[in-house]
Amino acid sequence: MAILSKDDAQAILKKALSFSKADECTVNLNGSEGGNIRYARNAVSTAGDISQKSLGVSSSFGKKSGVATINEFDDKSLEKAVRRSEELAQLAPENPESMPLLGPQNYLESITYRPSTAALNPDKRADDVAKSLKVAKEAKLEAAGFLENTTSFNAMMNSKGLFGYNRDTDVSFSVTLRNQQGTGSGYVNKSYNEYSKLDTLSLTKIAASKANGSVGAKAIEPGKYTVILEPLAASDIMAPMFQGFDARSADEGRSYMSKRGGGTRLGEKLFDEKVTIYSDPLDPDLPFSTFSGDGRPQNRTVWIENGVIKKLAYSRYWAEKKNVEPQAPAPRMVMQGGSSSVEDMIKNTEKGILVTRFWYIRNVDPQTLLLTGLTRDGTFYIENGKIQFPIKNFRFNESPVIMLNNVEELGKQERSRTENSVLYVPAMKIRDFTFTSLSDAV
Repeated sequence: MAILSKDDAQAILKKALSFSKADECTVNLNGSEGGNIRYARNAVSTAGDISQKSLGVSSSFGKKSGVATINEFDDKSLEKAVRRSEELAQLAPENPESMPLLGPQNYLESITYRPSTAALNPDKRADDVAKSLKVAKEAKLEAAGFLENTTSFNAMMNSKGLFGYNRDTDVSFSVTLRNQQGTGSGYVNKSYNEYSKLDTLSLTKIAASKANGSVGAKAIEPGKYTVILEPLAASDIMAPMFQGFDARSADEGRSYMSKRGGGTRLGEKLFDEKVTIYSDPLDPDLPFSTFSGDGRPQNRTVWIENGVIKKLAYSRYWAEKKNVEPQAPAPRMVMQGGSSSVEDMIKNTEKGILVTRFWYIRNVDPQTLLLTGLTRDGTFYIENGKIQFPIKNFRFNESPVIMLNNVEELGKQERSRTENSVLYVPAMKIRDFTFTSLSDAV
């Protein structure tokens, strides 16, 4: 079994620490197990199960440290890993930013583990994919998708008495549907902690509607348009923004959070007052571990409130240097939304563009957070409160900072998985969004 109980993990960590001769020592133990099924051209191509666990030892002598990892947990192997980390520490140069280890901490009780997701098996995955394939075949479309579930744990303990343990579950599903001529495409991508929330049938129907609806796309002129971003598109473009919440990058003039002349924009109103963003390890729709990678407790944190920057993330070293309280970065963010549906937003739009998702997003200017990328998998022209016709995809050049100053309306939130993160954000109606050129991709 790759998933160890809290007691079993604690016993291994204690045993490893008992071999330590370093000034300070931290041991991390993690493991995961799960399965997946992949399909393409309306047929399953691969399926598999994965189970793994590993242990990492970090030993320090003064400001010199070394790390060794191992995936065997007998006493001899544990001692070998500890000795190796100590050998490496003695050879390493001093790290001037090294901080002493934290002592015991109090953590909230995590809610990231769901038994129904952990119980997901090959038969259930196959049934879910069969539902998706049925939709594709009935719509005369070709589907390519991926369904994966994972149960994981991570535990840490150090020589100063800190101990943390967390279990997590996740199930994710994505599918692209295209017509046989390759002229129409639709896409969905969802992830949940709770398996019962996943409905591959309904999600595939949405992708099928986008695929058939995007056939015969017309070209319209690039320029500035009012856009309605579905939650997936909003997540795609907002994900890079959260990397700028790092205080050190801002202090050193390397991000959009940097103030001209030095310092950060903490306390400034940087966005429209409709924008409030927070993280909460106990959020029922987007929970995460209640301790960070260095052992700091994670609690509810409001990063942006009514457009004002309220918090930035500080490492312990940078917080000490700046004489402020340290703030661990959050792995997942929630943006408050409204009650409108995408359909409601369309009805209230005189002229605009509906965007299903963005793709191939790249950073153009970190100091303004100017991004470029492409629309994909269903882009539609809106006029007089109705979708009139599909349009060819665009390249955009836009900054989320500017975008979130041009918010006209926020809709209902949805949990969306992007390339590098999972967010819970609303659909957005944005004015003056900049499209720079056309793309022939579907």
